[in-house]
Amino acid sequence: MRALKIAATGMLAQQMRVETISNNLANMSTTGYNARRAEFADLHYQQMTRPGSINASDGTVVPTGVQLGLGVRPAAVSMQLAQGSLAATGGDLDVAIEGKGFLEVTLPSGLTAYTRDGGLKRTGEGVIVTSDGYPVAPEIVIPDDARSISINGDGEVYAYFTDTPEGQLIGQFNLTGFTNAKGLEALGSNLFAETEASGPPITTTPGLDGLGTLRQGFLEESSVDAVREITELIAAQRGYEMNSKVISAADQMMGAMTQIR
Repeated sequence: MRALKIAATGMLAQQMRVETISNNLANMSTTGYNARRAEFADLHYQQMTRPGSINASDGTVVPTGVQLGLGVRPAAVSMQLAQGSLAATGGDLDVAIEGKGFLEVTLPSGLTAYTRDGGLKRTGEGVIVTSDGYPVAPEIVIPDDARSISINGDGEVYAYFTDTPEGQLIGQFNLTGFTNAKGLEALGSNLFAETEASGPPITTTPGLDGLGTLRQGFLEESSVDAVREITELIAAQRGYEMNSKVISAADQMMGAMTQIR
């Protein structure tokens, strides 16, 4: 009774779909989060009669054959790249990326990671870091006596002091892009790592190479569409129920077969 195994793969697929939707809804308020989508592919087929084979009885060619599918398998959980809406915060160190670029950060291990979360902070030494304390690369240090800072669209950071009306350039933000950003490895905490699938990083100043610009005092909101996710959730639930009905029907058929005297 192949229907039992086939329907079981369908239930597992819909379960993964629900888990992906659940993660999207859980991250509705995560800064710079892009929704994920579960993608599936059919399993291999049992070729009982191959299309185009010769009918032994009269020598004619079989037009379609008999190909029995054996279920479904997960193919990918891909990131849906989309620009989230910008929310005004007024924070001096809040920067939103208008474009497809990423900020580069340095992990405690010395490795490099990338993020679109522009909710930056300042350490006791004046170093600009992420919310988890990872310094932005290249490192930018705000002087202790700076009364305010300004970040323009090109990523230039200016500090203002009480004794001078003009700002002093203290650093420069860079943006990094990838040929295939969907191929980045998600590390959690809004961080990504380079992989062979993503291609090497392309780092440049904001406003160049189509990577976008920065907006101070704003944060990029999650791109999750709650209405779409609820619709997908209902469809996944219905698919799970229908596959469970197939298992129930197959079980009843097997029960009827065993009762034959």
